[in-house]
Amino acid sequence: MEATSIEEIWSLHLEKMAEYGFDRLLYGFTRFRTSNSFGNAEDLLVLSNHDQAYLDEFVQSGIYNHAPMVRWAAVNEGACSWRLIEEVANSGAMTPTERKILELNKKYDVRCGYSISFHDVSVRAKGAIGLCGRRDLRQHEIDSIWSEHGREITVINNVTHLRITAMPFASSRRALTPRQREALEWVGDGKTMQDIATIMGLTPATVEKHLRLAREALDVDTTAQAVLKASFQNQIFIFPG
Repeated sequence: MEATSIEEIWSLHLEKMAEYGFDRLLYGFTRFRTSNSFGNAEDLLVLSNHDQAYLDEFVQSGIYNHAPMVRWAAVNEGACSWRLIEEVANSGAMTPTERKILELNKKYDVRCGYSISFHDVSVRAKGAIGLCGRRDLRQHEIDSIWSEHGREITVINNVTHLRITAMPFASSRRALTPRQREALEWVGDGKTMQDIATIMGLTPATVEKHLRLAREALDVDTTAQAVLKASFQNQIFIFPG
């Protein structure tokens, strides 16, 4: 609760989850979900301590969208055992892409774990985390750990999720500069271009330059979109870091 950055929160969470036997985590969050996707990949917040090679093949390739547990998380809330993957495989209903993911997971010893899909207040937001068990554990052992500690693990992950989503996050694009942030804040306050120029001690043309660069940094077309997106990402009206 006292952490002041996503990095600090994540480091504490990795350490805590390892105590329960989950030594590799994959967390994802978006505020730009649509009816059929998680939005632009560059707007996703992804945190993980998996091997980079695994992340390249699973996340960067986009194949994660077809993973059984990711699909489960997209339409459910709460916690789910990875035994679900085994059940899907045994049912013979796996698609060729899902079988490819299964082989990929075996290749990197991603064999057992639990997933948690978080409850978010916005229809555009979705967050979830995959907790992967140690390489020496199997799913029945993870299920046993969960039966004993599942409630507290769920609470810890929910608190972590709430703290992470309260932190500034600039996505994979460049962060806003202080001037760009200030100009957007004054727009959000309803000030005119002339008002903002007077307040900031700049010319209207210079203010517009800062707003244009802010739009480019946020990958949006209008200043109104920029204010909304920067607000979603906690990039404006924040205390200086």
